[in-house]
Amino acid sequence: MLVVGSTGTLGRQVVRKALDAGYDVRCTVRPRQTPADFLRDWGATTVQVDLNDPTSIPAALVGISTVVDCATARPEESAQKIDWDGKVALIQCAQAMGVQRYMFFSIHNCDKHPEVPLMQMKTCTEQYLKESGLNYTIFRLCGFMQAIIGNYAVPILEDKQVWGTSDDTRTAYLDSQDVARMALAALRRDETVGKTMTLAGPRAWTVDEVITLCEKYADAEADVTRVPVWLLKTTRNILKSFQWARDAADRLAFADILSSSETFSAPMDETYKLLDIDPSSVTTLESYLQEYYTNIMKKLKQVGAQSRQTDFYV
Repeated sequence: MLVVGSTGTLGRQVVRKALDAGYDVRCTVRPRQTPADFLRDWGATTVQVDLNDPTSIPAALVGISTVVDCATARPEESAQKIDWDGKVALIQCAQAMGVQRYMFFSIHNCDKHPEVPLMQMKTCTEQYLKESGLNYTIFRLCGFMQAIIGNYAVPILEDKQVWGTSDDTRTAYLDSQDVARMALAALRRDETVGKTMTLAGPRAWTVDEVITLCEKYADAEADVTRVPVWLLKTTRNILKSFQWARDAADRLAFADILSSSETFSAPMDETYKLLDIDPSSVTTLESYLQEYYTNIMKKLKQVGAQSRQTDFYV
């Protein structure tokens, strides 16, 4: 198995679950000064691949029967080069090398938002993969619980400013470990070949509800600054006029989704049955955040840190 994007939020969980299940796992890593030693420590092998450079891809696919594509562009990278040009090159190489299964992670409702460049690229990649002749499975994701930690949980714990928006968009977050577990379950079932499935968490949450939940478990009051959606859209329109700011403007295109107060969720009953997943085993956001804050408080006690939120020394 080749895991592309193996150091990311989802990719590393796919690697860990696949190794635990007995798969031989090869991981693509980008050329960098700091190597991904933790992947080798787990028992995986690594190969340097840069989706910006199609010539680096073929060697990674030698002897590979399954590709699990978790990669996406980082904020400082060009989404066009990684999420379209790079993915087309990867799929073409998979075709040429006779790969038997190809799993691709996309975004829920991407086909409904062609005005958002990244979602349009995901839609086009889905279509390209479907027409490739490969035995594919596409997972459309709503959102990761892990993203909440950096955006809300940590700033609230550290009494720092939290940024929110004035919208009612709801997201059914999933723990990336559960997503990886579902992906491995799909890989074991021929019935998932040729299917596109949305993976959603047990409940959809607004940003305000997420912040309230973090406040509860952190025993703290958040310093929230809400940015009007119209301001994000105006900023995007300004940035679009500058060539050097196009990538930033493209990422701000998600403001169009916020303005529609959309719900990123989907019924999961049939998916649970197909993958033989017990719904009660899927992590809820409440339990995820409660465990996170419990572990953080334990670590604070171990290092003798001061908690500003509860006004006591531990």
